[in-house]
Amino acid sequence: MWEGRFKSQALLDESAVLACMAYVDLNPIRAKMAKMAKTLETSDHASIQYRINAAKKAQQPDNLLPFVGNPRQDMPKGIAYSFKDYCELIDTTGKSIREDKRGYIEEKSPVLERLGVDSEQWLILTAEFEQHFNTAVGSEHLMRPFGIHTQHQRIPDISKAKTLLKHT
Repeated sequence: MWEGRFKSQALLDESAVLACMAYVDLNPIRAKMAKMAKTLETSDHASIQYRINAAKKAQQPDNLLPFVGNPRQDMPKGIAYSFKDYCELIDTTGKSIREDKRGYIEEKSPVLERLGVDSEQWLILTAEFEQHFNTAVGSEHLMRPFGIHTQHQRIPDISKAKTLLKHT
């Protein structure tokens, strides 16, 4: 009964991890289960709400990697962005994918700029993530070694990686 319902893709770089996180965090919005409230904090079904509620209590959920800010020497293990930047990006992305909300992703979003992904690519990634990638997600230079490692004669999804994860 569950066969084929769930997929897993190898996330090969930070662009892939962030796009997947955003895809998951925005799933209730895309599915129209949640109305995009004024903020993510007031949206009943947004999965990012778990992190927001923990942050309000100055806590870090044990089962999630922390946001550790910009890359630096002696960086702790975690997601190399600020939680504030990620929340702003998710909020704007959510408003952009909903027909009843006006949202616009700035070309100079700090997170997208660091990822090297433009706003058009980002919207496609976060709205249609599963439709474009079946085995692995990452930049082209990481897809080739992954294909060799997994003994694929032809590297699956590499054309999508070239298009959607090209660095600007």
